[in-house]
Amino acid sequence: MDFALTEEQSAIQEMALQFAKDRLAPNAAEWDETSHFPVTVIREAAALGMASVYVPEADGGTGLGRLDGALIHEALAYGCPTIAGYISIHNMVAWMVSKYASGTQRAAWMEKLVSMEWLSSYCLTEPGCGSDAAALATSAERKGGSYILNGSKQFISGAGTADFYFIFARTADAGAKGISAFAVLKDTPGLSFGPEERKMGWNAQPTRQVIMENAEIPAENLIGEENNGFRFAMSGLDGGRINIGACSVGAAWSALDVTRDYMFERKAFGQDLASFQTMQFKIADMATDLEAARLMIYRAANALDHADPKATMYSAMAKRFATDIGFEVCNQALQAHGGYGYLKDYGMEKLVRDVRVHQILEGTNEIMRVVVARQLLGGNRG
Repeated sequence: MDFALTEEQSAIQEMALQFAKDRLAPNAAEWDETSHFPVTVIREAAALGMASVYVPEADGGTGLGRLDGALIHEALAYGCPTIAGYISIHNMVAWMVSKYASGTQRAAWMEKLVSMEWLSSYCLTEPGCGSDAAALATSAERKGGSYILNGSKQFISGAGTADFYFIFARTADAGAKGISAFAVLKDTPGLSFGPEERKMGWNAQPTRQVIMENAEIPAENLIGEENNGFRFAMSGLDGGRINIGACSVGAAWSALDVTRDYMFERKAFGQDLASFQTMQFKIADMATDLEAARLMIYRAANALDHADPKATMYSAMAKRFATDIGFEVCNQALQAHGGYGYLKDYGMEKLVRDVRVHQILEGTNEIMRVVVARQLLGGNRG
């Protein structure tokens, strides 16, 4: 088993890391402070191929694998986990369109998604159903050559600014088998947005409700066949879970590097902090835990690339572990900075705030345990 990255993968990671250091990190604190969504900078990432990582080259994408994507999102999160998180969501939408949309639909939509001329939002969660996604209530009723959508989606990243909304709505009876997928464009009559949510972190991207009140879309905007949408939604989550775990690893990587430098700069009792065994043990544990999380993310991404039947379980394991560890490493980095860690100047408190939501996104970590347990206990013992 070879744990080394290929030459191409190392180049991909270095490209993304350099972009993160040059274009994200210097501005991340200001974007957080002012709740600014840096659309222009995000589109620069798209120009480097980072908005369509898994989209086949035939559809204008970069045609890379899930491990390549994990490397990219980890590196982007080194500069700003908030922006890396949004780019991950857009990648998921672009991939789902490329995989499930018709040739006519792809011809109409993919170029704008790949370039991020159209920003996108993934709309599954509702005010009354988060973890139980199959219970969604948003309806889509066929009327002649149109569908009429009614309902609302909650906690939607990019909402209000995004141009393209990948929306799941009910077209048949209750349950997972009655859900369909639709493309809804921002200028659709009857589509509106709630006020921007005031959040603990992820302030550099907008989060709002997406509201549909007799929103009428062409029947041609149905993606795939009716009542197949829940399968589409679930297929996107494995990759999304890997990416959000990778974002946690990237944030923790940044926190570890900053903490290491601080330990040589800060003195106490006449010595720098790096001289104290307590601090040595702390940073050793941080680095060890981070490396374990990184390996789990890479393992899950590799499983998805190779269509391993256990890829869903590995993705859930990796997401749970990496987001828990990512938060803990950032929190320990803040602690290592003492009182200075609590100040905005050092960036530790922002990382703690930003990565906390990763334990909730793409399925809470409690749900990740359910996914793993079902895989382990669902079959016959033997």
